[in-house]
Amino acid sequence: MKNSVLNIGLIGAGRIGRLHAEHLSNQIPNVKLRMITDANESVARECAARFHIPEWATDLQKIIQHADIDAIVVCSPTNTHSDIIQAASAAGKHIFCEKPVDVDLKRIDQALDAVQRAGVLLQVGFNRRFDPNFRRVRQAVASGEVGILHQLRITSRDPAPPPLEYIITSGGIFMDMTIHDFDMARFLAGSEVEEIYATGSARVDPKIATAGDMDTAMVLLKFVNGACGVIENCRQAVYGYDQRVEVFGSGGSILVDNKYPNSAVIQGKDRIYRDLPLNFFMERYLESYLVEMKEFVDAIQTGKASPVSGSEARIPVVMAQAARLSVKENRPVRLAEIN
Repeated sequence: MKNSVLNIGLIGAGRIGRLHAEHLSNQIPNVKLRMITDANESVARECAARFHIPEWATDLQKIIQHADIDAIVVCSPTNTHSDIIQAASAAGKHIFCEKPVDVDLKRIDQALDAVQRAGVLLQVGFNRRFDPNFRRVRQAVASGEVGILHQLRITSRDPAPPPLEYIITSGGIFMDMTIHDFDMARFLAGSEVEEIYATGSARVDPKIATAGDMDTAMVLLKFVNGACGVIENCRQAVYGYDQRVEVFGSGGSILVDNKYPNSAVIQGKDRIYRDLPLNFFMERYLESYLVEMKEFVDAIQTGKASPVSGSEARIPVVMAQAARLSVKENRPVRLAEIN
């Protein structure tokens, strides 16, 4: 299939859906974005017109049952993912699905069973694995460049909290925010996590506490290989999108700093400063979104394994549930308790 055109349908025309639509329409060869669906008719129509997509609809079954579509990109709300994956698998379509597959492990397993039975490819959208800076950290750990891994620190803070109505339905900070960091911790360390201790509170907005969630959290990780890690999260950093990683080992360390709109440093009589970091995740991780979709297409066309399989994507959900239980019971939780 390497040299043939891959026909793709896209479900969901929100901001991530539109980003994938732009990449599939303009930046990935041997691909044709044939159809887009969204529950909002005007959104579907506008996105189709903007990216010259031949067909649009409000019923996602139009894509699933489309005879000429080979693969589906799922950018709809999380609570629809498992059902769509199962239906698409039954229709013989390859699937790219934004994370998570679901917040419920039983529904995740139902989706993964359907994929396995159908023999289709499933890739889940943990895009940070495809960031060149984080891939360099992984390379340094895997090659032994920093020696034996001792410590890992991930700092991940948003510029502003999401709407309260989103938080209420998202599964909470560990499921909608830290889940990326759970995946990155495993990816960077090259080891599974066996135990989690988490704590947090609502420091940014008391309404978030009323909704049963936190906006500020820290998670301690104990890896199977003996290393330890820490994840720092906050839903608001007044200076912008704060995304940093540090790995420390027996032979040295490697650090990834924030990304900035420019490299200029201003030096004056009273201070030395620079412009603030990039302020939005779609700017910070723009390249990674493109690379992950290129690798999805390449895996289908060459028969390679999925870069982020369903089983890989299941584990961060287990970690999120362990973190939530840890906060509730104020104790370390082994992942085996959740499984």
